[in-house]
Amino acid sequence: MKHYVDIFTIALRLGLTSFGGPTAHLAYFHNEYVKQKRWLSEKSYADLVALSQFLPGPASSQVGIGIGLYRGGLFGGLLAFLGFTLPSVFLLIAFAMWFPTDLAFAAGLLKGLQLVAVAIVAHAIIGMSKSLAPDTSRQWIAFVAMATMLLFPHPFIQIGIILIAACVGRLLFTQIIQQQNRPGEHVPISKTAGSVALVLFFFFLFAPPIILAWKDIPILSFFESFYQSGALVFGGGHVVLPLLEQQFVSPTGLSGETFLAGYGAAQAVPGPLFTFAAYLGAVLNGPIGGLFATFAMFLPAFLLIVGALPFWDLLRNNAHMQGAVSAMNAAVLGLLIAAFYDPIWTSSITSSVHFTIASLLFILLQFTKWPSWKIVLLGAMIGAFFLS
Repeated sequence: MKHYVDIFTIALRLGLTSFGGPTAHLAYFHNEYVKQKRWLSEKSYADLVALSQFLPGPASSQVGIGIGLYRGGLFGGLLAFLGFTLPSVFLLIAFAMWFPTDLAFAAGLLKGLQLVAVAIVAHAIIGMSKSLAPDTSRQWIAFVAMATMLLFPHPFIQIGIILIAACVGRLLFTQIIQQQNRPGEHVPISKTAGSVALVLFFFFLFAPPIILAWKDIPILSFFESFYQSGALVFGGGHVVLPLLEQQFVSPTGLSGETFLAGYGAAQAVPGPLFTFAAYLGAVLNGPIGGLFATFAMFLPAFLLIVGALPFWDLLRNNAHMQGAVSAMNAAVLGLLIAAFYDPIWTSSITSSVHFTIASLLFILLQFTKWPSWKIVLLGAMIGAFFLS
């Protein structure tokens, strides 16, 4: 029972403090679950990140769910999801219900939190590079992945990068991995449960459109809009924006200003950007609508990671697959570096003052070993008092 409490409380703390978007979330997870708690090895965490980058949906949320699955099975995955997601859900529902759409957030506070994300992600990249790219070959794979993503910034490019890296790794690293013989953690979910989850994923994807073509059911239509948006998007929350705008701004009468105000609020709160669904659902159908929209939006991500992990767990113990995964992990490192530069660095470091503050936060995290929640608090205070 205690480990379930630990799963939820740690995820909740991360859900309250993890600012900066999906790349920053992966950095927070790495610091908390790998370095501090040692719930996963560097290898298992890197494998989980690689799988989540390959699947559609919110990658950081799927990594969080996966960690919960490793630690406590299906119930552990659910608790990890709830802890990490609910803080931003409740904040965005409150924003939809009680705050005017033209509310101006404190610019200094948000800038301070952006600088925190710079320090957190830089710290994670340095830590992960030691295990993900330990030799020259994998360092080159990371570089090529980074350069490709920056030069050709398209959501589907990352899938191609990971697939090509897998082919290269199978050729180059299979024998090396066999010699190292480093087994990872085993996920306590059966292949039967995984198969059921995958069947449910496709059922909820294809059944609602068929039913709606026969009969108009408003609540099913509401569910379908959010479920499909969560199931068919690669690249995270920013990519889902045009899909949701197309689904809701004109057909439901929702104004563009209201839509964008909620999107701005979603970027200002901690946690996953997909919780923007909670705001839209609350605007359209009240607090219950916000919770239902969140359920529909994240359900495909939950079903996919539950469905994929048992088979991934089996595949990655194969020597050829381990060689492929080794290169995939190096490619993921390159993708994280690309995301660190754009959008995190380019949108956050716009003056020498910003660089100085981010450097201070990084030093406190990297060398003074401050916990991440102290870094978040200090960054927010510096932003609120000195950057506003």
